[in-house]
Amino acid sequence: MFNLLQQIASGVAMGGIYACLGLALVMIYQSTHHINFAQGEMAMFSTFIAWLCVKAGMPYWATFLLTVSFGMVLGMLIERVVLRPLKDAPEMSVIVVFIGLFVGINSLAGWIFGHQLETFPSPFPARAPFGTTLISSHELGTIGVALAVVCVLYAFLRFTRVGLAMRSAAENPVSSRLSGIPVSLMLSLGWGLSAVIGAVAGLMVAPVVFLDPNMMGGILIYAFAAALLGGIDNPWGAVVGGVIVGVVENLAGTYVVGTELKLSVALVVIVGVLLVRPSGLFGRKLVTRV
Repeated sequence: MFNLLQQIASGVAMGGIYACLGLALVMIYQSTHHINFAQGEMAMFSTFIAWLCVKAGMPYWATFLLTVSFGMVLGMLIERVVLRPLKDAPEMSVIVVFIGLFVGINSLAGWIFGHQLETFPSPFPARAPFGTTLISSHELGTIGVALAVVCVLYAFLRFTRVGLAMRSAAENPVSSRLSGIPVSLMLSLGWGLSAVIGAVAGLMVAPVVFLDPNMMGGILIYAFAAALLGGIDNPWGAVVGGVIVGVVENLAGTYVVGTELKLSVALVVIVGVLLVRPSGLFGRKLVTRV
């Protein structure tokens, strides 16, 4: 029984990471109606920047702020330089560009930082609070960080003028332009914000899986499964989907398929959702009058 509770708690912690990256995927999808296949690689590259800062002796939370700032700039730069010229391009061309970004960022990280596994420090104490062995301090901290990201993002998009303008630009770009909202800038900010959320996910997962250019490959698949399960157009759905995928993946890997085949759980979730409920648990069903 204790082992079952431990696996559930660990699954919730990993689900928080999937939820963060799933949120980033949802934000890009809401504004562009495309899946950013390079989201994980952008997070990985930002995490390597954090690793360089830590090796240079910079305090962790100063490194955290620098890393999320780098992620913001990286996301906005990619949108401005790579994606904006393709706004009227065919859908397949955009998909090919996303795949090219995935391969390019991965190869660039390997060329700059190497392909060896690197350790990455956790910002949380080695011992869990109150001496509990049910959940580690890093897992508990990851859950707290994921909740903080969700709450801050909700407050930003719900109660600030910039957040409301970003939502308006994503929902109806034409009306937003007529209202005086700089839609292009809002789109860039959306990309930057999604890269920030991805960078946070990278910082939380690096102490668990070690740091290398391929560390976010599997995480991206889990995050995609979480976003699809919750609803690719619903940020809260991505959070719920992330927790569900994290728990199911952990339990299935421990009691059913083994750790070597855990990734198949995410693939089963993706295929199952697309076959049974393509809009996800909380996604909107769009009805078009013909």
